[in-house]
Amino acid sequence: MDSINANQEEDHLKSLAGTAALKKLKEIAEGTQTCFFCTQIKTGSPLAIRPMQVQKVDDEGNLWFLSSKDSHKNNEIQQDDHVHLLFQESHRSGFLNVYGDAYISEDKAKIEELWDPILKAWFTEGKDDPRISVVKVVPTEAYYWDNKHGDAIAFLKQTASAVVGKTFDDSVEGKLEI
Repeated sequence: MDSINANQEEDHLKSLAGTAALKKLKEIAEGTQTCFFCTQIKTGSPLAIRPMQVQKVDDEGNLWFLSSKDSHKNNEIQQDDHVHLLFQESHRSGFLNVYGDAYISEDKAKIEELWDPILKAWFTEGKDDPRISVVKVVPTEAYYWDNKHGDAIAFLKQTASAVVGKTFDDSVEGKLEI
């Protein structure tokens, strides 16, 4: 039996490097705003997973979050700074898998820069809440899955595939070398 990849006429593998990789990382991470933030990835224990809002992706590809100093996540990062972030922009496109190293700080200027008033739901004293910490994730490895021509074309190709029994896959995927 042939693999699905052998049935595709179009080339769907496209690793990206440098500026193109950074652009794709930012596009997906900022397009979703929320990811599954996984810790304890090197401990052999089940992953600790929670949804987190990305506050910013900087020009180097670092992902920034605000977190409570006394959270389980911060404690887990202090024990093992390796993290895994999983993003899904829509149900048809914009999937991102990032491994990285997490760093915790209490940088007041960075808290000010990243602050969003909606965060007051978690940090009731506002941006001066003494429980706020900054988590910076520096990607060490990243991989994406997307579509080439947008969700509408991807849907049409998927529908045509189902009708004619031939794969017309509009997907594209690859490593992101940042």
